Amino acid sequence: MNQMQTVRVQTPSAKYQVFTGSGLLSTLQPRIEQVTGKLPKRVFVLTSPQIWALWSERFLESFSEEPIILFLAPGERHKTLRSVEKLTRQMASAGGDRSSLLLAFGGGIVGDVGGFVAAIYMRGIPFIQIPTTFLAQVDSSVGGKVGVNLPEGKNLVGNFHHPLAVFADMDLLGTLPDRELRAGLFESVKAGMIRDRALFRYLESNHDQLMARDPTALEQVISASIRMKAGVVGKDEREGGLRMILNLGHTLGHAIESVTGYRKLLHGEAVGWGLIAALYLGKMRSTVTEAEFDRLMSLVHLYGPLPPLKLNAARLVAATAKDKKHLGNRRRFVLPQGIGNAKVVEDVTPEELLEAAKYMLNLAKELPSKDEPHGQ
Repeated sequence: MNQMQTVRVQTPSAKYQVFTGSGLLSTLQPRIEQVTGKLPKRVFVLTSPQIWALWSERFLESFSEEPIILFLAPGERHKTLRSVEKLTRQMASAGGDRSSLLLAFGGGIVGDVGGFVAAIYMRGIPFIQIPTTFLAQVDSSVGGKVGVNLPEGKNLVGNFHHPLAVFADMDLLGTLPDRELRAGLFESVKAGMIRDRALFRYLESNHDQLMARDPTALEQVISASIRMKAGVVGKDEREGGLRMILNLGHTLGHAIESVTGYRKLLHGEAVGWGLIAALYLGKMRSTVTEAEFDRLMSLVHLYGPLPPLKLNAARLVAATAKDKKHLGNRRRFVLPQGIGNAKVVEDVTPEELLEAAKYMLNLAKELPSKDEPHGQ
C-alpha cells in the first residue's frame, strides 16, 4: 500500500480516520477490512454513472466479490427524499440488513445522500466515504453531516451520521475539470479565513501549483483543510456554537443555490459568492480592516473566475430566512474577524444583508463565465 497521511477525527460520538494520498482506490478491500475487521456479506456502493464509468475498474481491483452498485444521477436536484426512497427500496430488494456496509463513492452530493441513506436504513448502518471531488475531500466527507434538500431550502432534512473512515485518493482529482477544482478550493479558502492563517498564506502563494494539480500542493491543502475541520467538529459535534463558523459564506451561498434551482452554480461557487458578501458585511461592521478586506477579497478572486449572477437581491435575502442556523427570530450570520478567525453574530439586519447582497451581485454582473458544471 502506498504512503498516505492520516487525520484523526474524534467527537463525543465517533472516532475515525481520514486517509489522504495516492493509490487508495485500487487497495480498498484490505483498507476497509483494517477498519471493519471483516467485509460484510452485503456491501453497497452508491456512485454516479459518470464516476463509475471512469473508475469502476480500479475501484473493483482489490475486491474478491463485486459489491452491489447503486446509482444516483448527478446534480443537486437529485439530492431529494425521492432519491432516498428509491435507493433504500433497492437496498431492501437486494437483501440489505443491519450488517450491510454502504460505500459513498462520489462528490459531495453522493456523500450527503449516501450518508443519509446509511443513517436511516434499518435505523442506521455503517458507511465509508470515498470522495471523488476536491470539495468533498476537503470538506463534506468529514464531520458527519448528512442529508437532502427540500424545494424550500438546502439540507433541511438530515442527520448526524459519521463514517467509519474516509479514503481521499488524490488520483481521482486527475479527471476533475478546472471549474470543479476551483469550486472545491473555495472551501479551503474559507478554512484558511476562519481558522488557519498558515493555510491562508499557502493558498495565496501556491495558486499555480494547485491549479496545475501538483501532488505536494494538493496534499498540503487537503490535509490542512481536514485538520481544521476535524478540530472544530471535535469541539462542537452538533453545531451548538463553534461549528457554525464553518458556514462562513454559506448563508447567501445556500440562498443562491435555492433561488437558482440548484442548476446554475456548483456548491463551491455559490460559497465563493457568499464569501464576498460576508467579507463586505465584515468591512461594513469593522470586523475586518480595509487592508484585511482587500487581502481576503484578493484570495477569493485568485481562485476564480466565479460564474456571473443575475438575481434579485431582495429575493436572495428572503431566501436566507430558511437558513438552518437561525433560531426563532434570531438570524445567525458568520462574519470574518481579521484573517484566520471568524465569529457568529445574531443581530445582522435585513437591510445590512440586502446591502451586502447588492454589493455581491454588482460584482457578479461583471465576471465572465467559463466551463459548464461536471457531474463528478
